[in-house]
Amino acid sequence: MARLSPDGSRLAFLAPVDGVLNVWVGPAGDSGAAKAITSDTRRGIRQFFWAFNNEHIVYLQDREGDENWRVYSVRISDGETLDLTPMEKVAARIENVSERIPTDILVSLNDRDEQFHDIHRVNVETGERQIVLQNDEGFVGFITDDDFFVRFAVRMTATGGSDYLQRTADGGWEDFVSIESEDALTTEILCFDGSGSRIYMLDSRERNTAALTRLDLTTGEGDVLAVDGEADISRVMIHPTEKHIQACASNYDRIRWTVLDQAVVRDLEFLESVSDGEVDVVSRTLDDQRWIVAFHRDDSPVHYYLYDRSRQDANFLFTNQPALEGLPLTKQHPIVIEARDGLKLVSYLSLPRLSDPEHCGRPNEPLPLVLNVHGGPWARDTWGYDATHQWLANRGYAVLSVNYRGSTGFGKDFINAANLQWAGAMHDDLLDTVEWAVNEKIADPARIAIMGGSYGGYATLVGLAFTPDVFACGIDIVGPSSLLTLLETVPPYWVPLIEMMTTRVGDHRTEEGQALLKERSPLTHVDRISKPLLIAQGANDPRVKQSESDQIVAEMEAKKIPVTYALYTDEGHGFARPENRLSFYAIAEGFMAEHLGGRAEPIGDDFAGSSVTVPVGTGEIAGLESALAGVSAK
Repeated sequence: MARLSPDGSRLAFLAPVDGVLNVWVGPAGDSGAAKAITSDTRRGIRQFFWAFNNEHIVYLQDREGDENWRVYSVRISDGETLDLTPMEKVAARIENVSERIPTDILVSLNDRDEQFHDIHRVNVETGERQIVLQNDEGFVGFITDDDFFVRFAVRMTATGGSDYLQRTADGGWEDFVSIESEDALTTEILCFDGSGSRIYMLDSRERNTAALTRLDLTTGEGDVLAVDGEADISRVMIHPTEKHIQACASNYDRIRWTVLDQAVVRDLEFLESVSDGEVDVVSRTLDDQRWIVAFHRDDSPVHYYLYDRSRQDANFLFTNQPALEGLPLTKQHPIVIEARDGLKLVSYLSLPRLSDPEHCGRPNEPLPLVLNVHGGPWARDTWGYDATHQWLANRGYAVLSVNYRGSTGFGKDFINAANLQWAGAMHDDLLDTVEWAVNEKIADPARIAIMGGSYGGYATLVGLAFTPDVFACGIDIVGPSSLLTLLETVPPYWVPLIEMMTTRVGDHRTEEGQALLKERSPLTHVDRISKPLLIAQGANDPRVKQSESDQIVAEMEAKKIPVTYALYTDEGHGFARPENRLSFYAIAEGFMAEHLGGRAEPIGDDFAGSSVTVPVGTGEIAGLESALAGVSAK
């Protein structure tokens, strides 16, 4: 991540300090002179932006993975850091920043009511905070303009849809538009233009894929600016001060840009000639003369350039991972696989370089395969550099990621085809993908693993419990084992969204829904698990509680079914600390080497500094017991 200061004089970016990501700032034209202005030593910083006063960086951080985000500001001149939201067990959200109010930001906080967020205006220089809107109406989201006026609010409906309400002159609310459940994940208000009289929307009503639309709030007239019949419009390029959308992109198997403003045609055409890869304008100065442009590739790190529009000149800055430069990384192949009911599944395949010397996407002989299932499920896999693909391909595995039904970006029909289909048609999509890989002689049918995090972890448990003959082993990372207990223990600020979840997963509040959820839960079918299983969990996970992993491990122990359980005491929904990620990869590749036959490095000192504990199954993976004993001895 790299960002220009609004005035263009300085550049901020994320880079490690002793292996931990921190924010660095330096002159815009000399990234080598940058210095770290934050000093995180544990989890790393992943979200930051410039305040419009050009003197402060604002970033978000939680504690040990609890997702109770705090907002901090750092003064560039001396590194003084200010906690802008110094409250315990509060999940702060950034609502808006505006060049019109350069010293302040809008932050929503659930300190008054843990389920609902109120909006506050916060000064980044002093930390002074004042209430802007107290959320007594049960709203789950807001749309504000650049003068920090709350113009719209969103409330969930009993059927899983969403109602947008517009603020009236007297501070009340009136109905604006109601979005039915079928469109709720593909229709939303994006932003205002600079005048504040027009809004941009993503809108799938009366069509399948989400189009980019514009609506004049004064006249009520609207128009469709762009639509892709295969994929939703998912990204936009907005002028920094006028706030009109100049280009937009959809992503079927690769990014497709549509230019809407002739003012940027010359720039984007030039940038296409600068470097290989997909172009992404990630930062622009307020005068719009300097851009930071990222080039994404599948077999190299991201390349960043500083682009001067007036001179039409692009100077290389750096890559996001210099250690990867020049290494023999593998290509990623977009593939569309047809499911049994005809649904098209956009997938991505990576192969070990030596197995595919022509880079054609077919190995010279069937390989052990890892089916890597993305989380969400309302998310998606995309083309580009993927660290997991590169790691596993390096160890000798074919790696396949599939956008199963329910994945976002492919239109509302594709999303809605997953309703009430957890462990149903969604799992069939994974099985159809595996069958394709076997038929194409990519995968050795006796050596196929399934792995993933969150929903991908659930899919792993489903794979081993529902179709135990398909997979040789599985790796579940923070995956729910019971859909009943998952829905009963969501974070408080997710409770207002529960109708959306129950409409799509199943309703834990009704007898019929409970029966469905129980039947679709791996915990119900533990006795059918017969293949090796590795489970990894963060103890502080607010989404998928530790109890989700504890309960299936306990059931497996009771039934004397082997399982290895890696528990991280200072992590949440995934593993952020570098030491913890390294220890997990060491365990996982040893596990796969044992059951799929790929390569693995000895664990050695890969547990140094990690919080990993293995309460169950240390003897199931070669070298694990001795590595843990070595850590304990220290």
